[in-house]
Amino acid sequence: MKIAIGSDHAGFPYKQPIIAYLQSRQIEVIDFGTTTLASTDYPLYAFKVGEAVRDRVADLGILICGTGIGMSIAANKVKGIRAGACQSDFAATAMREHNDANVLCLGSRTNTIEEVLGFVKRYLEAVFSEGERHVRRIAMIHSYEEEGQWEK
Repeated sequence: MKIAIGSDHAGFPYKQPIIAYLQSRQIEVIDFGTTTLASTDYPLYAFKVGEAVRDRVADLGILICGTGIGMSIAANKVKGIRAGACQSDFAATAMREHNDANVLCLGSRTNTIEEVLGFVKRYLEAVFSEGERHVRRIAMIHSYEEEGQWEK
């Protein structure tokens, strides 16, 4: 498995521990930055990670900012990306099982690093398999993304 990762300045302190965790699981990591605590614009990293997942350079993506919300909004602008901001164990599992999310967005100001590492673990261990209703919903999202409409 290969994971693209990115953060802004707020998420930067959490990025290295997440990378270390992923590497301990024999997961290849592509780091799209940032590399310092200097203020930076989170959309740049969300777009880079989203494009890597979209283009199948990486299997999944992880983004870290202050709340995960900004990264989620920006990443979801990349066609084919289903990103979710995660702040609980349940959400970490459900975003894969129910939503087939391909980018996990995390907050350094909303959760401890221990919690975030737990979210990463749950997200990676979950599988999209919650039945026909979820497949139908993902298809609706895809249809709208492609054609600007869904079946009513």
